[in-house]
Amino acid sequence: MNYNIAVIPGDGIGPEIVREARKVLDRVGKKFGHTFNYKELLMGGISIDTYGVPLTDETLLEAKKSDSVLLGAVGGNVGNSRWYDVAPNLRPEAGLLAIRKGLGLFANIRPAYLYEELKDSCPLKAEIAAEGFDMVIMRELTGGLYFGERHTSEVNGVMTAVDTLTYNEEEIRRIAIKGFEIARKRRKKVTSVDKANVLDSSRLWRKVVAEVAKDYPDVTLENMLVDNCAMQLVKDPAQFDVILTENMFGDILSDEASMVTGSIGMLSSASLSSSKLGLYEPSHGSAPDIAGQNIANPIATILSAAMMLRYSFDLDAEADAVENAVKQVLSEGYRTVDIMSEGMTKVGTDKMGDLIADRI
Repeated sequence: MNYNIAVIPGDGIGPEIVREARKVLDRVGKKFGHTFNYKELLMGGISIDTYGVPLTDETLLEAKKSDSVLLGAVGGNVGNSRWYDVAPNLRPEAGLLAIRKGLGLFANIRPAYLYEELKDSCPLKAEIAAEGFDMVIMRELTGGLYFGERHTSEVNGVMTAVDTLTYNEEEIRRIAIKGFEIARKRRKKVTSVDKANVLDSSRLWRKVVAEVAKDYPDVTLENMLVDNCAMQLVKDPAQFDVILTENMFGDILSDEASMVTGSIGMLSSASLSSSKLGLYEPSHGSAPDIAGQNIANPIATILSAAMMLRYSFDLDAEADAVENAVKQVLSEGYRTVDIMSEGMTKVGTDKMGDLIADRI
């Protein structure tokens, strides 16, 4: 099979980690008989330097024409970068928001998996880490408080800010369907997280999710309030399979889940549309302070490429091969500096990519 991938290396360590993901994809293609064609595009700070804007119409059009998009990272140091002395819509991260909207990416998937080999890095109690965990957080990406109407004005002599949280049933239904479909590829359990004891939007969320659940009798549904979920993530993370939630709750919970794994450098993510087109990127940022030093951890980007194989291309065996190669390299004791521990072998960005590719 032939697949056309739009590649956006981005800024900071982005080009380094994307290079290693491409290396692994090429090995997958050679082993399984696929051809991956890459179209390299600019977005973020490098696009500002080149074109004056973080995302051009031409780049968005090329991304739309692809089968999927692989992204490194965008942005720089806010405090000392020329990219941030401008209006918010001209900053590097505005390109990311624009491409999500332009591609219709409404479903964000953030896995949180604790590798056996990295349990010592987990900040939770040893007995909790010993149980391990393997979950994904399915976050609605284009609605809710972040995209509602907002304004700041003076009311009776007092400055007052208003943000509006809005969801309609179709927005909820489409993310719920994605959540149940992904649960079917996993352990068949969905935990829908809301604040239905307070918010009307959450009560609608719970109603629509229950309706969708009827079409998936093989998947177990439970409802959980967001404050309880935040507690349960540190008390008993092993209970979760797919956490399905709205935009702001998902933003917060996915960051919490990422930290209990011990290293954000291991965490992949995907943003999906109603079609198979998706955007795949590591959960971490561009880390400009370590760019060009060959010390960045490429595993999150490599695992994001594995998610692309699974969710955009339906190549489950190939995705399994990548994920198993990562586990094998870790079990052999190889580590980048961010996950290094006593007795392990420290390797650079390129060597880690070589090791994983060699084990496909």
